[in-house]
Amino acid sequence: MEEAVEAGRLMRDAGLRPSVVHESLLLRAIQTTQLALAEMEMAWVPVKRSWRLNERHYGDLQGLNKKQTADRYGEEQVKLWRRSYDVRPPELDPSDERHPSHDPRYATLPPELLPGAECLKDVVDRMLPYWYDSIVPDLLLHPCVLVSAHGNSLRALVKHLDGLGDQEVIELNIPTGVPRVYELDGDLRPASWRYLGDPHEVEKRAAAVRAQASGSKSSTT
Repeated sequence: MEEAVEAGRLMRDAGLRPSVVHESLLLRAIQTTQLALAEMEMAWVPVKRSWRLNERHYGDLQGLNKKQTADRYGEEQVKLWRRSYDVRPPELDPSDERHPSHDPRYATLPPELLPGAECLKDVVDRMLPYWYDSIVPDLLLHPCVLVSAHGNSLRALVKHLDGLGDQEVIELNIPTGVPRVYELDGDLRPASWRYLGDPHEVEKRAAAVRAQASGSKSSTT
């Protein structure tokens, strides 16, 4: 919550005033957006939501912390699932209550689109249609568009914008709660990008994400 408020302050102080917001259907992204916009005194800005910006679905690992997954599958296997580009964890059976078919946020999706488990490549594949069909049209209309999403869906977006290779994006660690600002050219390709805020704090948060991904600290998937 503190990071979200700080992000709003940083955007306000940088003179960024988004005309529209795109965010995921997950509560933490929604709350982050609300807190940041409130700090900017821009809570009235229209918000568009899509499951295509949701965090990666970890399948049978969903809801388990690092120790639980390591105890069940072994540390090396879990590391492979978390840090590979195209290796999915075990898929959830549709009868499992954690399966998206039981989540009202996915109720209107065709069954073949429901993610029983995802690798990063899957997240890229489902995020890109939303970029082209929804975010790009708004970028053509508005000078500033805000995207509020998650580690993996934002990595997918950065992969596309920066032209990162499959192995490069695996090593990308996006710090939590830090606005990443792109200046786009007429073809909507990055002319430049930067993080807002103190560089040392940005690196500290990126290092925390890196440590989490490597299993250096316990957390829930």
